[in-house]
Amino acid sequence: MLKVTTFFQGLPGQRPVPGSLDLPGSPQKLPSMAEADSEASMSEASSEDLVPPLEAGGAPHRDEQEASKRKEKKPRGLANMLSVFTKGKKKTTKAQTPSPAEPECGPECGWAPDGPLPTVEELKAALERGRLEAARPLLALERELQATAAAGGASQAELVRSQSKVEALYVLLRGQVLGVLRWPLEAAPERLRQALAVVAEQEREDRRAAEAAEAEAEGTSALAATRPRRWLQLWRCGVAEVVQERMGRRPAAGTEGRSEAESAFLHMGLTMKEDLEAVVERLKPLFPAEFDVVATYAERYHEHFAAHLATMAQFELCERDTYMLLVWVQNFYPNDIINSPKLAQELQSVRLGSLLPPKQIQLLEATFLSNEAANVKELMARALELESQRWAKDVAPQRLDGHCHSELAIDIIQIISQGQAKAESITPDLGMQIKQVLLVELAAFLRSYQRTFDEFLERSKQLRNYRANIIANVNNCLSFRTSMEQKWQIPQEPPSHLLGPLNELKSHGFDTLLQNLFVELKPLFKRFTQTRWAAPEETLEEIIAAVGGRLPEFLELQDCFREELMEVVHLHLVKEYIIRLSKRRLVLKTAEQQQQLARHIRANADVIQHFCTQNGSPATWLHSALPTLAEIIRLQDPSAIKIEVATYATSYPDFSKGHLSAILAIKGNLSSSEVRSIRSILDVNMGVREPSRSLYSLINVG
Repeated sequence: MLKVTTFFQGLPGQRPVPGSLDLPGSPQKLPSMAEADSEASMSEASSEDLVPPLEAGGAPHRDEQEASKRKEKKPRGLANMLSVFTKGKKKTTKAQTPSPAEPECGPECGWAPDGPLPTVEELKAALERGRLEAARPLLALERELQATAAAGGASQAELVRSQSKVEALYVLLRGQVLGVLRWPLEAAPERLRQALAVVAEQEREDRRAAEAAEAEAEGTSALAATRPRRWLQLWRCGVAEVVQERMGRRPAAGTEGRSEAESAFLHMGLTMKEDLEAVVERLKPLFPAEFDVVATYAERYHEHFAAHLATMAQFELCERDTYMLLVWVQNFYPNDIINSPKLAQELQSVRLGSLLPPKQIQLLEATFLSNEAANVKELMARALELESQRWAKDVAPQRLDGHCHSELAIDIIQIISQGQAKAESITPDLGMQIKQVLLVELAAFLRSYQRTFDEFLERSKQLRNYRANIIANVNNCLSFRTSMEQKWQIPQEPPSHLLGPLNELKSHGFDTLLQNLFVELKPLFKRFTQTRWAAPEETLEEIIAAVGGRLPEFLELQDCFREELMEVVHLHLVKEYIIRLSKRRLVLKTAEQQQQLARHIRANADVIQHFCTQNGSPATWLHSALPTLAEIIRLQDPSAIKIEVATYATSYPDFSKGHLSAILAIKGNLSSSEVRSIRSILDVNMGVREPSRSLYSLINVG
C-alpha cells in the first residue's frame, strides 16, 4: 500500500520540520483573542491609566491624602486596596522600566500571601518583562477590588478607575500567557508550565466567580462584570489560528509532476502528522489534563483538513483530483496519519471520523469507477489498434523462447491490473467493486479482439508473416487465461463470456493454420473408397507422412496449444476415416469379408492413435472410435451387435441412427428386420448425457 510519505516523493518548498509546531516571529499580542474578550472596553485601558500624569507637587499632595485617610481609620482592606493604586509613583512623567538589578516584586513579584500587595507600577513592570509570577498578586488585587466594592467604602469613580487598571494589567498578562501558549514548543519548559498554571488558575477563578454571582442578588455589584475570562477557550481559538497558518502554507504547484492540489494535500498530511507527533511527545507531558491538548490539536487539524476537502469536493473534479481526494480520505488519512504507530493510541478516544460524509464518498467512488472504466476501455482499444496496425504492415512478431510472441496480452493485463491496483489503493472494498467492472470491460475487449483477428484472417492471407502472426495471437490466449485464473482470482473455469472469444479466436487460428494440410489430405482419404479398401495400409501411410511433413510448421506454438492442435488433427483423421466408411459404397455379404475389413480398420486405428499420441495429442477419448466400429462390422450375432452399439452410444452420445445405418450398410448379410432391431437399441434411454466433445455431429451421412 502506498504511504503518505512516499506517494508524492520530494515535497517542494519548505517542509515542516519533523516534530515542530514553531513558527518564526512570535507575536506579543493576539488581536483576534483580544477581540474575543467580552470586556474589550476595559481591556483597552491605556498606559496612562496605569500611570496617570502627575502635576507639580502631586506626590506630596498624595502623601497628605494618605495621612488623612489613615487618621479617618477606614476599613483596613479598603485602605490597603486604595494604597495599591496610589503608592509607588515616581516624580517623572512616565513609568520607568526597572533594571534587572532592581528588585522584581520580591520572591514572587514582591508579594507574599500575608504581605502587602505590589503596586500597579510594579506589576506592570514585571508583566512587561514577561514575569508570569505577577499573575497571583494580580488575582489578589482583583479580589481586593471586589472586596472593596462589596464594602461600599469607595466611590463609583474610584472603583471604575481602579478596575480599569486591573483590566489593563490583565491585558498584559493575557498577551504574555497566550503568547507563550501559542508557540508552546518555542517556550522553555518552566515558562510553559507557568503559563499553563496561570490559565488553570484563571479557569478556577472563573468558576469561583460564577458561583459567587449566583449567590449574590443581581445588580448589587458596583463593578463591571469581567468574568468569565475564558482563557482556556481563547487558547483553543489560538490553536485553530496556528493550525490554519501551518496548514495554509502551500508549496510551489506542479513540482515533479504533481498538481497544486496534490502538493497541498501532501503538505497538509505531513504537517498534521508531524505536528501531532510533536504534541504527543513534547506537549502532552507538560499540559494539565483539563487542556486535553492532544484532542484539541487533533480536532483543529481535522476540522481544517475536512473543510479544505469539503470545499474542493463542491467543484467538478478532474479524474486525477477525484482519485487523490479518495485516496486521502479513505486510505492515507485514516491509515497513515490517524492510525500511525505514534498516534493511534492517543487518537483512539478522540474519534475524529471521516474527512467527508459517507454520501459524498459514495458519489466520489461512483465517479472514480466510471472514470477508470472509461480509461481502461480507451487504453485497451488503443493497444489493439496499434497491434492490428502491425499485422497489417506485415511486421513479424517477436520470438520468445522459440515461440511467436505478442505484447498485446501483456499490455492488456497491465492495463487491467493497474486499474484494479489503483482502486485497491483507496480501499480493498473498492478494489472488489472495480474488479467486476473491469472484467466486463475485458469481456467486451476480447470480443472486439476476436472480430479484429477474424478480419485479419480474411484480408491478409497474402502477407509473408501471416502464419507467424496467427501463431502469436493464438499464444496470447494462454497469457489471458493464466491471468484470469491467477492474478484476478477467477475460478479454474472462467465464465464463458470471457473464454468464449478466446476459444473462438484459437479455433479460427487453428482452422487457418491447418487449412492447407486438410486440403492436401482430402484426396488421400477419397482413395479409401475409390479402391474399395483394397490397400488401406498404404493409403493411411501416405496420410500420416503428409501430416508429419507439416508438423514443424507448428513448433512456434506454445506447447499446450501444439497439443491442442494435434488433437484437432487427430479428430480430423478419425472423422474423415469414419466418413469414408459411411459412404455406403462398400457392401460385404460374407462374414469373412467383414472380418477382413474389421482387421484393416483396427490396424489403421492403431497407426492413427500411435502417431497422434506420439506427437502430443491428448485425445484419448478418440481411441475407441474406430476399434468399436471394427467390432460392430466383425460381429455376426444381432444381439451381440446390439450390446456393442449400446456401449458405443454411451461413449459417443452424438452417434445417431443415421450413422449406425451407414455402418450397418456394410454388412450385406443382415436382413431388414435385423437392421431395424439393432437400430432400435438407440431408442432406449440409457441416461446418455450430451457430448462434451463432438465427433459424429461433425459427420453428415445424408
